[in-house]
Parts: sequence; structure tokens; C-alpha cells
Amino acid sequence: MKTEVQIIEHDVLVIGAGGAGLRAAIEASATGARVGLVCKSLLGKAHTVMAEGGMAASLGNVDDRDNWRVHFADTMRGGQYLNNPLMAEFHAKEAPARVNELEAWGAVFDRTKDGRILQRNFGGHRYPRLAHVGDRTGLEMIRTLQDHGIHQGIDVHMECTVVEILKEGGRVCGAFAYDRERGRFRVFKAPAIVIATGGIGRAFKITSNSWEYTGDGQALAYRAGAELMDMEFVQFHPTGMVWPPSVRGILVTEGVRGEGGVLRNKDGRRFMFDDIPENYKSSTADNEEEGWSYTQGDKNSRRPPELLTRDHVARCIVREIKAGRGSPHGGVFLDISWIKERLKNAPEHIKKKLPSMYHQFKQLAGLDITTEPMEVGPTTHYVMGGVRVDPTTQMSRVAGLFAAGESAAGLHGANRLGGNSLSDLLVFGKRAGEYAAKYAKEQKALAVNESQVEELVRKTLEPFERSGTAGAENAFVVQAALQEMMQELVGIVRTDAEMRRAIEGLKVLRQRAKKVSVEGHREFNPGWHTALELENLLTVAEAVTICALERQESRGAHFRDDFPKKSDTWSTFNLGIERGGDGEMKLSRVPLPPMTDEHKKIIAEMA
Repeated sequence: MKTEVQIIEHDVLVIGAGGAGLRAAIEASATGARVGLVCKSLLGKAHTVMAEGGMAASLGNVDDRDNWRVHFADTMRGGQYLNNPLMAEFHAKEAPARVNELEAWGAVFDRTKDGRILQRNFGGHRYPRLAHVGDRTGLEMIRTLQDHGIHQGIDVHMECTVVEILKEGGRVCGAFAYDRERGRFRVFKAPAIVIATGGIGRAFKITSNSWEYTGDGQALAYRAGAELMDMEFVQFHPTGMVWPPSVRGILVTEGVRGEGGVLRNKDGRRFMFDDIPENYKSSTADNEEEGWSYTQGDKNSRRPPELLTRDHVARCIVREIKAGRGSPHGGVFLDISWIKERLKNAPEHIKKKLPSMYHQFKQLAGLDITTEPMEVGPTTHYVMGGVRVDPTTQMSRVAGLFAAGESAAGLHGANRLGGNSLSDLLVFGKRAGEYAAKYAKEQKALAVNESQVEELVRKTLEPFERSGTAGAENAFVVQAALQEMMQELVGIVRTDAEMRRAIEGLKVLRQRAKKVSVEGHREFNPGWHTALELENLLTVAEAVTICALERQESRGAHFRDDFPKKSDTWSTFNLGIERGGDGEMKLSRVPLPPMTDEHKKIIAEMA
């Protein structure tokens, strides 16, 4: 008996309803295109809501010396110059307009005394640049985009997971999916698809990422023939919760440090002053008593070492923990309560500026951050790598397949600056939606290959057929083994020997994944969902490991204990991953896009 499959037609299909997906859907719909928006969870529960600190845009509201040229230079420097310079330029130039647009759509930002959008300091940014809503900026972004988007005629398909991209004649023609509630299959016919599914954090044990982040978009694009790039660059945010164990890894926003929070070891020593890069010392206070102002807008204050780039701060924390100077539960202390020495109304100030952090620690850890330090440690947070796209259109090398946000590579290079992610979603989400709609109008819809759909149905239901067979595996057990291995062998500090062990371990896990069985029926079956996600997790984990093993240097978020320094040899190309004809991963060196004379001039001026 043939399995029933629902057919749904759109001009543009957007996979993922976070900031990038919503912005892409809004832009595509504004052109008159029929837009479908698929989200793995419920609308409004995208992981973007967990982005707390703010969105980076050179509005110049707090420090008028800021402009797009400074922002461009900061982004390139933070990315160790492995960024696509054109993407960095587009981002720096267009971010202010996207933030102002968001405000016009109803976003309620914190304000300066004269009523402009307030901006705060953040790691790697020369001037206060992050427009914010307390420490709930991502939530406000999603609320605003969602409220605006629901009036644009977008069809929303909630609790729906895409299993495979469908192609015909070398270009996209649709996507095969299932609804998570009832387990019924769907085929979305569309000549243009935008992938905006976020990151890969669930490939690691300790992560700030929500359950949806299983590398779906990267793996879907890879299997469809797109190239992945920069997958070795996985950002470990310096500060995630470490206690209690049930919340280990949950993000503690960089906004805590932006508002004056300092890092201390178990002896109360502010250890970040032990390792300050030479090129940073001129803009940093010599000790914790000098030059630092928690009052936004003080142009004479110098930025503290806690606001160095995330990779550097994370490694300093790991150093303290490994040396036995960590906190009781295996982290270090992040202290914002000390500002009571400088502010009479410090508790009220902290609650106003960091309301989510106050409630998060109060409710989950029984700790009052206005009087006590937090225990924090590094957590897998963001992947700079993703689908290699055209910087202007955001289209991959597969005709009709676009990507934006964390699913796409190019903007951030070797390391992302905090706050650049939210403005990235807006800038390139808009571009992806605009060009996807334009592409769709120029193309005729292609027929979907029915035999391909039937094969996908069969493959998707295979785990049920293994129920009760000898040697069957549990999907949750295989997933946990993968996360444990990646955390241990391909984490913050990497070595050749450990990553080679990971490569062998991935081969074993792939064989185990083929034996995963599922009990019960298709209606909201978490075991089945996890079984189907394993292929995506294994794909992105292998891509990260292969690229990290290949790059024999330390740069940005990629740190090799056996190659601890940056090397000029590795500074002229990115690493690409594509699917070979034999189904194996094929590694290549992608030459860096050339900088224009203007780009070179800006970087020289800002040095």
C-alpha cells in the first residue's frame, strides 16, 4: 500500500523560523511570492530568542566615532581575516538600516537619555555598538519579526522537519518533510529554498544551543550538493552556567561583562590580566581599578580584558580550571555584584540591565547575582562555518538553494564577534529572501520525482522495521555517545591524536546509527525524531573534525595544542567540504576572495 504524502506548493520555501528565516520570509513575501515557512518547533520558539546581549550596528548613538568602516575592520580582525570581505562590508553598511527598520516595525530598544537607541560595549568591538533590549534582545527581535510577518500572507508549517532537499535537472524543486505531531509525510514543491536552520551545537555535550540545533540545514545542503566551508571554526562561548548540572551550558550573556562583570578564579584573582595580547594593551586598563567605567558612553574609559574576543576568554578560563584554580563545580566566577562599590543603586541597576540573567540564576541556581558571583564555564555556542554562499545573493552552488544566518559561512571568518549574529540574521536574511523570490519568478516549477519520494518514505520508516531485532541500537544512546566524544576529542583544545581517534569513532557511530530501532508509532515519537536527526549530527561532526584535523595552526576559535600559533601558510584560504562521488567527504582549499583597495585602506587605517 502506497504511503500517503501531502503535496504543498510555494514559490519560496524557508526552512527555519528564527531571525534569518523570518526576515527572509518577510522579504520574499513583500515581492508577491507565495512563501512557506517551515519550523521544527512552534513559531516564536526559535533559538534566536536565546541571543541576549544585542545586535551590532554602527549607529553611533553612544560614541559618534563609530561608523561602518570601524565595524568592518573589527569584524575582519575578529575573524582573523578569513572572512569574505564583501559580506563583511554589506553587513557593516546595512546593519544600521536593518536595526532602524526593526524599530519601525515595533521593537522597543533601551534608550539613551535623549531618546535614541542605547548601545553597549561587547567583546571585540571598538566602540559601544550593540543595540539591545536589556538582556532579552533576541526575544524582542523574534516578537517583532513574527508580529510583522503574520500579516504578510506567509504560510507557516509548525512542528515540521525537513528530511531531504529534492532536486531535478541539477536544481532545487522542493523538500521532503514530516510533521512531528502525527508523523505524516509532506512534499513542499518550490523552485527556491532558503535554509535558515541555525547551528550544530547539539553535536557536543555541553552547549548553549536548544534541542533543534542538530545541524539539519548544513547536512541537507551538503547532501543536495552544496559546499560547506569553515566548519573547523566552532565558537565556545566563555560563559555558560555550570551549576546545577541540569542547566549546564545555558548561556550567560556577554552583556554581563559588557555591563562591568569581571572574571575571577577561586582565589578571587582577576586572571584575565595575565594574558593580554600586545595589540590590545593600549586600549585596556592596567589593573582592575583603572580606566574601566560601567557607565555607557564614557569615551575616556578603556575596555577591560573580559571583553577580549570569545576564543581568547574561553581559553583563559580553561587554563585556570586545568591549573586547579577553578570554582567548586568546574568553572570560574563571573562577578557583577562588585559594582556596588561604584554605584549606590547597584542591585536595581543590575536587575534593570540584566533582568533575564537575574531571574535565570535566581530560579535555576538559587543565586542572587546582585550580591554573589556566578559560576560559569565555556559552552559550545556557535559555528562560523556553514553553507558556502554567494556574498550578494546568498545562493549556494546548487541552483535555487540559498542559506542565511548561522547556516551560512563567510561573514565571520575564524571567529564571530558577539552581537554580529543578530545583525547578520537581519542583513543576510533580507538578502536571501529578496534574491530567492527573484530567482523563483525567473524559473518554471519542476515536477517532483515520485520514485525519489517513495524511496525517502521507505528510508525514513526503516527504524520501525528494526524494532525487536538482535543488536538494535537506541537513538538516544548513540546521540549521547557522539556528543561525549566530540566534547572530549574535538572541543576547545584540539590535538592530532585526539581528532584521529574521533574520526575512527565516527565510523563506529555511523555503523551503530544504521542499527537504530524505534518502538511505537509515528505520532509524536521522540525516539524516531532523534533517529532521523542522527545522520545530520554525524555529517556535521565529521565535517568539523576533518577540517580541524587539516588546519595545522591555531586561529580564531580553532585552537591546536600541537600547533599553538597562527601560521601564514594557512592565512590565504578557507577549507571547503563537499560530497564526493563515492559518498565520502572531499576536502578542498578555497582561495580567499580578494579585498578591494578600499577594504585594504580601511584595515590599514584602523590598525
